[in-house]
Amino acid sequence: MANRGRLDPSASPRAAFGERLRRLREGRGWTQEVLAGRSGYSASHISGVETGSRPPTSAFTESADRALGTGEALTRQGAETRNSAILDGFPEYVVQEGQATETRLFEMGLVPGLFQTPAYATAVTTGAVRRGAITEVQAEECFALLARRQQSLARTPLPQVYAVLDESCIRQYVGGPEVMAEQLEHLAVIADRPNTVVQVAPFMLGERRTLNKPVTLITMVDRSYMAYAESAHAGQLERDMRLVGPLFTSYHQGQAEALSQVDSVALINQARKGTS
Repeated sequence: MANRGRLDPSASPRAAFGERLRRLREGRGWTQEVLAGRSGYSASHISGVETGSRPPTSAFTESADRALGTGEALTRQGAETRNSAILDGFPEYVVQEGQATETRLFEMGLVPGLFQTPAYATAVTTGAVRRGAITEVQAEECFALLARRQQSLARTPLPQVYAVLDESCIRQYVGGPEVMAEQLEHLAVIADRPNTVVQVAPFMLGERRTLNKPVTLITMVDRSYMAYAESAHAGQLERDMRLVGPLFTSYHQGQAEALSQVDSVALINQARKGTS
């Protein structure tokens, strides 16, 4: 049966491409199998492109244009997705995140995106623009996606969010004293929400630290588990429990070593006072 994954074309350039490809295909009355036969790609590959889990490579878009008779329309749009600041793998994760019942975060260096204030997020993306890492257009893309992700936290029923933040998240200044003070105050407010737990893993943990890079773990309605992690160039959503299981174990061990939420909020407030 064809993959009928829900598409949100506003989620990312890749999602917009997938939605357009599906619309063009279905407008011709073709199944994914028919397009597969005409383009030289498998039906599962086409399904992956349509749902955003596979990137629309230049070779694929050229073949799809020929099969669908769309000139260079898909080739041009596909090039735009490759100029996106959104890492490969992240759009697929965002879809799952928006449906998860529980999210567990471990972050280092920066406050997690889900908890960032607009001013803090703007400072982060502005810094990336100044370094030449992304363009202003890409910064706007990142900011818009972050806003949609944060809105998903207010859905019904409320998802449960657990966060363990390395102390560097609250010590590293981003955007100057006023922006940082506002961000730390916002973190304390988030910790007071009934569906959110915020803990700080202090520097003094040393060798007892169980994770040494950011990771996100999600639990779905059917109690299946997934893990998402990023390298410098790509994101990876992992479903294999042989890999996901040990990450959950490490997360829970780190959560036990971290400060309690009461002590964590006290440390956050102490850091906030130090910004003035």
